[in-house]
Amino acid sequence: MADPIQLQRRGLLYVLSSPSGAGKSTIARMLLEGDSEISLSVSATTRPIRDGETDGEHYHFVDNDEFDRLVADDAFLEWAHVFDRRYGTLKSQVTRKLDDGRDVLLDIDWQGTQQLKQVDPDIVRVFILPPSMDELERRLRGRGTDSDEVIAGRMERAAAEISHWAEYDYVLVNDDADVCAERAKGILQSERLRRNRRTGLVDFVRTLIG
Repeated sequence: MADPIQLQRRGLLYVLSSPSGAGKSTIARMLLEGDSEISLSVSATTRPIRDGETDGEHYHFVDNDEFDRLVADDAFLEWAHVFDRRYGTLKSQVTRKLDDGRDVLLDIDWQGTQQLKQVDPDIVRVFILPPSMDELERRLRGRGTDSDEVIAGRMERAAAEISHWAEYDYVLVNDDADVCAERAKGILQSERLRRNRRTGLVDFVRTLIG
């Protein structure tokens, strides 16, 4: 039977960040599997759609003019430039779910995380590190989608991104995706049970002690 006290809570924002190639998307997918209480926030982006992607499922693909309009309309919780493209978290994708007690997973970089912390301080921030820079480069090359020049740029950016690790609440090393995903799930379960998030707990305790 579900815990009625646990269900009386506002949803939480669960942020995953990492340099490209560290496995963030894989961990996010594994975190979402089998957990009906959390869903992925679908970001808006100005980057072109790739083969196999679906608009509205992987991203909301918009042009620069539309992105500018969304910024002007204050439609984003956060947005940032990443590799000469813009990405943003739409308020409409997040706020209603949180108010309904559902958790929202955000796959964003450190720039977006900093903005989000200013907008909503009640977030859980997890940074995923590669086991080594050599392994990170091997994973990037293993994709077979980027040129040597693009990979070099991603590696250079990775060092700058990793330098923000201390701004996060939790740091995981992804040397094994299954183990890393289990740890990410454990963090989520623990954060759901924090006293300050269980809004019905005070009344429940009062019924116990009279």
